[in-house]
Amino acid sequence: MTLIRLTRACAVLILCAGASTQALAHNPMCECKEIPGEQIQCTGGFSDGSGAPGVTLDVIGYDETILVPGKLGADSTLTFKKPSAEFYVLFDAGPGHVVEIDQADIQAQ
Repeated sequence: MTLIRLTRACAVLILCAGASTQALAHNPMCECKEIPGEQIQCTGGFSDGSGAPGVTLDVIGYDETILVPGKLGADSTLTFKKPSAEFYVLFDAGPGHVVEIDQADIQAQ
């Protein structure tokens, strides 16, 4: 009986170890760049290579007003006219999955 219990315990540990690799965290990623026509294009996704269609991406002024409310499209991008006011971009995929990009960090054309 002891050998059977030990075998079962080992099997349970192996199954748990395998399941835990599926629950590994994936970090949010977002990149914004200027494109022609006074536009900014942002692309969001996760470190596991998955995209982020439908994830909230808002353009927010330094006074905390939302200048451009948005969601990433099917291709995980959002393009918007560059605001005249100072701003930052907030990629928000939920608790622990937030990225802020300040206008100063956006690549120029």
